[in-house]
Amino acid sequence: MRPDARITLLGLTLMAGGLAPALTAQAPRTHRLEATPTTVAYGYYWADAAPVLRVASGDVIDVDTLLTNTPAGLERAGVAPDKVQPSLRRIVTEVTGDRRGPGGHILTGPVYVEGAQPGDVLEVHVESIDLPIDYGYNGCSGFLPENCDRSVPTKIVPLDRAAMTAEFFPGIVVPLKPFFGSMGVAPPAAVGRVSSNPPSRFAGNMDNRELIAGSTLFIPVFVPGALFAVGDGHAAQGDGEVSQTAIETSLRGRLRLTVRKGEPLNWPRAETPTDYISMGADPDLTVATRIAIQEMVDFLARTRRLTKHQAYQLVSVAGHVAVTQLVDKPTMGVHVKVPKSLFR
Repeated sequence: MRPDARITLLGLTLMAGGLAPALTAQAPRTHRLEATPTTVAYGYYWADAAPVLRVASGDVIDVDTLLTNTPAGLERAGVAPDKVQPSLRRIVTEVTGDRRGPGGHILTGPVYVEGAQPGDVLEVHVESIDLPIDYGYNGCSGFLPENCDRSVPTKIVPLDRAAMTAEFFPGIVVPLKPFFGSMGVAPPAAVGRVSSNPPSRFAGNMDNRELIAGSTLFIPVFVPGALFAVGDGHAAQGDGEVSQTAIETSLRGRLRLTVRKGEPLNWPRAETPTDYISMGADPDLTVATRIAIQEMVDFLARTRRLTKHQAYQLVSVAGHVAVTQLVDKPTMGVHVKVPKSLFR
């Protein structure tokens, strides 16, 4: 690949944010990727998983993802059989045995991105997210399960896709801000096939509600091709996802996958139109918090001509430390947001 002669606004933004401009091929292509029994990784991220699609750096995938449930589970909760997606029925029926696990998420992928090598960064720009079905579900377990009434079934939540709201309880209306709970790459080969449940340096099940359409996620690459996968669609979620589920639903999204050279990352990082975001994850919430704060301090010191002393002070007076999720056992997540508007 040759360096793109055009320096785009995105390229300028990335250079300001500490990442080198991408090497791009010719005109980017869009690849349709449906969720089928042959295009999903059911419950895992894995360096040895066979890619279901190969794309060039800068290409877009138009991808379907399925909610984390089964037809039987949805029907028990009250979903009419004809409203269960046929693709979900096929996958749950046909993807069995050692093709599943150890986690529970149906991830679409993995996608091999040409040119991605260990030490690079995969940029995932979320161009759009749509709601292909008009319902989601919410369960009750998670961080404080003693609050849950075990006699109450999983809650089916109708989605008003025109208004982008959901009446969660009578008179209580929740705005819909859909995002993919899990976006990640294959972990290092030495760790084998890992559960889709806990996030890590390869990203995965971060459940970060900030990663809506218009956001960009940067993930360290550990294996050739990166092997990107996506799933665990959410229509709405609060920070923490304390009951273990958001409004879980199926999604369709357009994601641009671009390889970045020359600026390795330790942990995933993100940007929205308004904020820089660092992330950390660990079974110990204190350790996860330390990682997320230090990642932001290091990022600001590297990109904003601040000492670490100054960057740490700035995070304290203008940053926002949030618990991303408390329920992706055994790992909890923390993220730190710093507004872009601080930098003139």
